[in-house]
Amino acid sequence: MTPLLIAVIVLALAFDFLNGVHDSSNIVATMISSRALSPRVALAMTATAEFLGPFIFGVAVAETVGGVADADAISLQVLIAALSSAILWNLFTWYIGMPSSSSHALVGGMIGAVVIAAGWSAVNINDLKKIFIGLFTSPFIGFIVAYILMKIILLLCWKASPKINWFFKRGQIFTGLALALSHGTNDAQKTMGIITLALVISGYMTTFVVPTWVIFLSSTMIALGTATGGWRLIRTLGGKIFKIRPLDGFTSQLASSIVILGASLVGAPVSTTQVVSSSIMGAGSAERFNKVRWGVAQGMASAWLLTIPATALVAAGLYWIIIKIIPL
Repeated sequence: MTPLLIAVIVLALAFDFLNGVHDSSNIVATMISSRALSPRVALAMTATAEFLGPFIFGVAVAETVGGVADADAISLQVLIAALSSAILWNLFTWYIGMPSSSSHALVGGMIGAVVIAAGWSAVNINDLKKIFIGLFTSPFIGFIVAYILMKIILLLCWKASPKINWFFKRGQIFTGLALALSHGTNDAQKTMGIITLALVISGYMTTFVVPTWVIFLSSTMIALGTATGGWRLIRTLGGKIFKIRPLDGFTSQLASSIVILGASLVGAPVSTTQVVSSSIMGAGSAERFNKVRWGVAQGMASAWLLTIPATALVAAGLYWIIIKIIPL
């Protein structure tokens, strides 16, 4: 391996770690806010499940991410610029406590770096369409699924005593595990796709097949990031949208895991942040529309819309600097 290839792998794993830190809030926020589990137990359980996810459900998402650009038309410098842009955006949004999409950041970084380096002709439009469809439809699907599930659960439990909360508290252990498995399956694969693409570009591999060691390293790093926990973001998702009860946590986690795992099995990368946030809103809206603090939701939506153009511009600028320092 060349030093440049090693640099790409290190940056990809750093992005993976930060993705775990950033997205841990999505998995554990409702469990912690509804007091179903303690923060330490919730994070440990989630990290373990995220590590196992890619080994259980395959690497279809990695193949989609790796196919965004033509390997013959891009370089390792492009991947360094894309990953650096995504990492900087994740650090910035983590610092201000705003849930943002690591997936959007990576896609935006890839688009900006590839286009500035090789033009639009190097972008595989069909794979990019698949990514955009997954990223932009999944939040609406998450909202709808959570809304419907909440209506059904309220109908089934309308005569239940307050003791039903015990069921939903304990039920979050299973829905949380399902969500963590689906998150590890979807998000860790984005890093696997980038590393495998780098291995092909550098000539280390001749075909795009994700090696076992890449799966292991990527799964380990996202699990470690999750175990570290993004406490600023947990507070945002766990309480600022509305006061979450065990019923809300159970419903939003179940809806999110259905959407994310379904997308993973068909190879569509989605934003866990968006799906979980929209599922929380869907669950709240099913009870009472004005229960949701829509001002907070509007701020999140603005950050989501800004992510791709912002990281694309940053990646383009970083590529221009990198290519001056490390010429092709």
